[in-house]
Amino acid sequence: MSAIFGGLFKLADGGKVEPDLASGYQVSDDGKSLTISLRPGVMFQDGTPLNAEAVAWNIDRDLKTACVCSPSASWPPLAEGGITTPDDHTVVLNFSRPYAALMNVFVSTSVNRIASPTAVQKMGQQEFSLKPVGAGPFEVVSNVVSSEIVLKRYEGYWKQGQPYLDGLVFKAIVGDQPTYQAIQAGQAQASTLTTPSIVQQASQNANLTVSQQDGTSPWLIQLNTAVPPFDNKLAREAIYYATDTEAIRTHLLDGLYPATQSFTGPGGLFYQPEVPGYRTFDLDKAKQLVAQLGGLKVDLFGGTDKVATETVQVLQSQWQQAGIETTIHAYELPRTIQELEGKKWQAALQSNGAFDPGVSSGVPFRFLSSAPYSGVQDLNLDTMIGQAAATLDQTERGRLYGDVAKYISDEAYAPFMIAVAPAAVARKNVHGPGVSTKIPMASVSLLPVWDEVWIENP
Repeated sequence: MSAIFGGLFKLADGGKVEPDLASGYQVSDDGKSLTISLRPGVMFQDGTPLNAEAVAWNIDRDLKTACVCSPSASWPPLAEGGITTPDDHTVVLNFSRPYAALMNVFVSTSVNRIASPTAVQKMGQQEFSLKPVGAGPFEVVSNVVSSEIVLKRYEGYWKQGQPYLDGLVFKAIVGDQPTYQAIQAGQAQASTLTTPSIVQQASQNANLTVSQQDGTSPWLIQLNTAVPPFDNKLAREAIYYATDTEAIRTHLLDGLYPATQSFTGPGGLFYQPEVPGYRTFDLDKAKQLVAQLGGLKVDLFGGTDKVATETVQVLQSQWQQAGIETTIHAYELPRTIQELEGKKWQAALQSNGAFDPGVSSGVPFRFLSSAPYSGVQDLNLDTMIGQAAATLDQTERGRLYGDVAKYISDEAYAPFMIAVAPAAVARKNVHGPGVSTKIPMASVSLLPVWDEVWIENP
């Protein structure tokens, strides 16, 4: 996506949002208006102009989609006459209330990627999804769904002399071990890894460069507080006390990632590794609560990757010591979505967070009452999340997110665990931001700066 579309803006070092396809921006003092300036002469890969009309069309399209990647899950509603285009290179967005994460939404949601309106309308959504047309550094040559996508250098790219590569080929390889073997064999040149033992192996390989990224989206044990047993606070407290996060962090994950008690990670804003009053591992207290409840049975699911599967198995073992009978499942993404949307699930090992906790994939994703994948329906918490998102002063905003983290902890809504993050792994002759070096991450995905990636001659 980033290779094909690029972005209006990019997340730069120090967490600063900088223009890319856009040339600049200005947020009004009251936080209710955003003016985007566009670079003149930028063309889509089909030869049509990336102008204000195209950007406004994309934003309107993104706001209408039901996808959780839409900015509509983050932005406040637009005010009357919300999107205007004073000229070909200016787009103005007017909102109904202030929103402090306004610019960070661009680097975290689909609104940053501008598609050619002409191509969408000409091809139709299905054909366009197979061969999308953007204004980024590479254009699509072929696309075999869930297998391989081939890109070539876009000769009309706005940055003179870039991209450096003639092309990119993305291949789908399932699992860290096969991925690592492909890189070792020279069948692939760069990827990401999260399995600690394999990351350690790669780090010791003289032919590879490994860059451990800073996480923004910690793991948590998401609890569905709308159904038994977790509509009972005592059951939620039992899970907190029965979970030995440090044992998982040190023994299963080789101490590679830091623990956290909040929805923030070291790569994001307002990182808070410890929350006052947070319930930590205490097996005796867990046993007492389980006895008080007359027993506790839990249905827990997680992902199908090796690390998630092993973590769920460890949780089952830990909870069993407290007398908690746990049935575990490993679900692919479609089944995970189905379970969460079904609203009858009990517990899930998931991730939560983003560079800015105010965007839709941040704290609202798992804790806002209206969010489709939330496990909590609490109007007080909704109000607190809204107040933090609307506060423009960064210091005060950080304090408010601290209050949100403490409220989640006090109510025992979901134990947070570890800020897992991908490691970028590349062969020694491959260089570039996010491929051979650490870069800021907007959310769970690592997005290399593809127009700056290059290969050193053997």
